[in-house]
Parts: sequence; structure tokens; C-alpha cells
Amino acid sequence: MHSSIASYQWLLYIFTVISSLQVSAARFNIPRLSPTRGTILQNPEILSATISKDFQTFYYNQTLDHFNYRPESYSTFQQRYVINFKYWGGGAGADANAPIFVYLGAEESLDGDISVIGFLTDNAARFNALLVYIEHRYYGKSIPFGSRKEALKNASTLGYFNSAQAITDYAEILLYIKEKYNARHSPVIVIGGSYGGMLAAWFRLKYPHAALGALASSAPILYFDDITPQNGYYSIVTRDFREASETCYETIMKSWAEIEKFASEPDGLSILSKKFRTCKPLKDSYELEDYLELVYADAAQYNQPPKYPVNMLCGGIDGAALGTDNDILSKIFAGVVASKGNKTCYVNPPINESETTVGYRWQTCSEMVMPIGIDNTTMFPPDPFELSNYIDDCKKLYGVSPRPHWVTTYYGGYDIKLILQRFASNIIFSNGLRDPYSSGGVLEDISESVIAIHTVNGSHCLDILRANQDSDPDWLVMQRKAEVEIIEGWISKYYDDLKAVQ
Repeated sequence: MHSSIASYQWLLYIFTVISSLQVSAARFNIPRLSPTRGTILQNPEILSATISKDFQTFYYNQTLDHFNYRPESYSTFQQRYVINFKYWGGGAGADANAPIFVYLGAEESLDGDISVIGFLTDNAARFNALLVYIEHRYYGKSIPFGSRKEALKNASTLGYFNSAQAITDYAEILLYIKEKYNARHSPVIVIGGSYGGMLAAWFRLKYPHAALGALASSAPILYFDDITPQNGYYSIVTRDFREASETCYETIMKSWAEIEKFASEPDGLSILSKKFRTCKPLKDSYELEDYLELVYADAAQYNQPPKYPVNMLCGGIDGAALGTDNDILSKIFAGVVASKGNKTCYVNPPINESETTVGYRWQTCSEMVMPIGIDNTTMFPPDPFELSNYIDDCKKLYGVSPRPHWVTTYYGGYDIKLILQRFASNIIFSNGLRDPYSSGGVLEDISESVIAIHTVNGSHCLDILRANQDSDPDWLVMQRKAEVEIIEGWISKYYDDLKAVQ
């Protein structure tokens, strides 16, 4: 009985959080940062079973609070990490301190990442590398306070859920692994994508003794504190659609007025609900508009081979003109179906009570405040980011205010070239310019070893996903090749330095 009541309270908490977001006046529909198209794992155990037996799972007794000496800070939780020993040449005395490649988990369970992030396994044999994957605290099976319900209960338990604690977790586990496997002098390369890419770059800056270098894929580390223009993200979404099809772009531009026109008429919301086959009757036009914004953003962010979602979506919109029912909104719905597949309903599906939904909301309501807004120069209705509204809504959810300036205070960001060119080293910032988040990425070299690599046709985190010889275009193959050669250079110089001091 007690368990049933606890489960009910947990579901009620999630429902309250998500419902609050849906009625919020602030811009909460910020596109999620994820290298894997925001896939939410309904049953991680099933996916875990499909992962190669070469991957062994371990748990580290992790400190709850690395930055305090209060008695409760010494509490611990079990943090999951996975190791693949298949290719490793070994530590000292084996293969001359073979390197360690480390994937830094981000805002989801580690299971999905292991199955799709290919950069480590694709290059392990070449480097004789040990592969390590570390799960981010509060996700997957790395949950403090004994249960997810308890860990996400309120701001007091969520207060230990931040990037600074996370990268310190990674440092502690890595130093433990190096000691355990006699790999003190094995060079470590950390790899991450999207939010994980930011963590990789910040890790190299904060813990240079724990990592020789970092590959930060699609890491929008400049999308904080208005370093990047608010409309940067949706400007690139607009450009991607316009380059794919001018008629598709124009249809989307015209559709917003059509939605408002229908919504203002008697039974207009009912008509829109039927036209877009919504899962529940629309409460207002904004519900539909927010959904369409994120459909277009998702297609642009993950516009990668072989399917190219933007082309698929525009193909649906433009192709609908050949039919008899060719009004603007019918074309838009045809594009949604082409992008999302033929489903029973769209727009407002049943609430998905996922750890990622709730966890990422806390992260964006605490430190990861990315001011993404829309001005009047894109194909979307103007919708500026209003920080005051954002703060008010986060306070309603959690009882605490976000810290919109914390990321730039703790990690930096302003005048990044001036600051890092003589301080930082061995970081690759990789971006695909079709990725809307590239607007907040580092696109120019900072120094000889803090290097920006970008591809004109690349999308979000494409370079670190599993290679596909049948469908990968030549430019993607060359991008990965350049990254590997840079990392080889770092490791070679490190070995020379190590030999000189021994």
C-alpha cells in the first residue's frame, strides 16, 4: 500500500511539472540538447541486453557533494560506468600506456548512448584504447537518495544536480580507473555531444590533469548570457528549410496566420484539432504552434543522412499541392506526417513521465539557461525570450530562481578567443552548420590546439555517431579523419613529453 501511494505521488509530481510547463507564459519549449535525437528510453533494460558483451558494467561509490564539508555532503550514491577492454593495450608496462577514450554521459540513460555513439568503438583498435562510458548523475541508474522519486522530490534534493558536480564525478571515477588498472600515465581523451560536448570542453578546462584532450561535438557553449543572439537557433532552422525548398519555406511562413485565423472563428479550435488529428482537443492556437515549431526544429537539428528529415518534411508539404485538398494547413499536416510517420494522433500526446523530461527541466531551470528566442526575421511567429517570465515560471515549479549568469561565471564564454588562446589546449569543437545549435558553438580556431572543425552540410553530433560506410558522405568521412589525426598528434606529443621526464 505504501509503495502504491509513493508511486502515485511520484506520477502526480511529474504531471504537475509538465502541466505547469504547458500553460507557462515563458519560452519553455527550448529544443533539447541530445546527440541521439532526444530518444526517450521506455525500457533501458531491453536496450542494455542488445549491447555487446565486450561492455562491462561497474558502479562507483560516488560522493554526493564535492564542494562542501557539511556532514550530509559525505553521503554517497552508486554511479554507473561501463568499460570495454577489448582493444586496450594496457597500462604501464604493457603497450606503453595505451590511451583511454571516455564518453561523458549527458541528460539521459547511458544505455542509449552506448548503442549509437560510434566514435569510441570505431577508433579503439587504431589507438589500442580502453573505452569508458560514465553516466551523468540523476540519470539512468546513477540516482542519489536511493530512488528517482526521492532524488527529484524537491529543490533540496535536486540541488546536487548540476554540471559542476557532474564533471567532478567524472574526474573522480577516471582517477580511480587509472589507479585501479595501473594506467597512471595513460592519456585520457574525453568525448561528448551536445550538452555532453559542453561537459567535455569544460572538463578539459577544469581538470587538465585528468584529461589530455577533449572532442566537444555540437557543443553550444556560447548560447548563454546573450553571447549568441537569441534568434540564432531559429534563424538556422529557417535557413535550412529555405535552402531545402523555397515553396516549403513560404508555406510554413503563411501557415501561422492561417492557424490564428481558424482559431479566432467559432469552432475553429475544433476544426484545427480534426485537421491536425490531435490527441486531445486543442485548448488554444499556441499549443499547435509550439508543437510545429519543435517539429521543424527537430528536423533541422537532426537533418542527417540517409533520410534528411528537412527534405522529408518539405517533400510532404510540397507534395500535398498535387492532391485535391491543398489548402495551406493540409500541406503543413502532410509535412508533419512525412516527418513523424502515420500515427493515430499528433500534437498533444499523452504525457511521457520520463526521467529526461523532468531532469532536463530542472537543469534548464537552474543553471542551463539558454536564451533561445524568435524575432521577426525567421519563418516563425515572433516569440522573444523573456528572462523575467522564465525566472517566475521556474520559481513556481521549484521554489528557487535560475542562475542565468552562472555558466559564464564558472566556465567563461565572453571573449573566448582572447581568454583561451594562451590558457587552453587540446580541444576540438566540431559542428555541422545545418545544426541550429551551431549558432552557439565555437566556429573559429582559438589557438593551434584549440581547434574548430565544421562542415557545411553537417547536423547535430553527426561526427561522433556510429560510422556507416554505405551512407556516410565524403565530407563526414573527412571530418572524422581530421579529428582522429588531431587526437593522434596530441597523444604523440604527450608520449614525447612523458619520455622526456621519465
